[in-house]
Amino acid sequence: MQFTSNLTAWAGGFMVCLALVASIGAQNLFLLRQAVAGRHVSACVAWCVVSDVALTAIGVVGMAQVLAGWPGLAFWLTLGGAVFLLCYGLRAWARLLPGKGGAVHMAPQGLPATRSKVLAALAALTLLNPHVYLDTVLLAGSIGAREVGSLKLAFLAGGASASLIWFLSLAFAGRKLQAVFARPAAWRVLDAFTGASMLALAAWVGLLSRDM
Repeated sequence: MQFTSNLTAWAGGFMVCLALVASIGAQNLFLLRQAVAGRHVSACVAWCVVSDVALTAIGVVGMAQVLAGWPGLAFWLTLGGAVFLLCYGLRAWARLLPGKGGAVHMAPQGLPATRSKVLAALAALTLLNPHVYLDTVLLAGSIGAREVGSLKLAFLAGGASASLIWFLSLAFAGRKLQAVFARPAAWRVLDAFTGASMLALAAWVGLLSRDM
């Protein structure tokens, strides 16, 4: 009986977190670029998984209720995230300008070089993105908070499994696309798509902050 309950909670965490993490966002696009370039991929995957699990755990233990009770905090988090996403999108589009990319060195120029800089950039993309809090802390966290006792741990284990599978798959896909991205034109297409996605996301997040 207990095993069945744990399995159900695990499956619930897996499905919920997989549905939330498997979307085109700043974190996923950054990891994809790193995987294509072959730079510090393992560290990026580790950060993505650990941060997802940690934020979901915060939501499970009650941060979802805290944020719901402090609309002012939610507003500033959302507004700050919109500004950050706007800057990130404009930076991606700036690499399309003449002299800013297009040569065979475009991939290294568009990415941080050292592991510490890579993780700092990824941490900023994760923690300054309001979607991360909406997905992990509020949505997944509030769902997991309904579980009782040890079932909360089973829910988190399911979420961790989903994050690990997704981010490893994304890194693997990036590796397989290295031949495609050996051409500068492919990086330009990815930058154009990244810029459009981030600007659209920034606009949507900005509208959310206006309604808070």
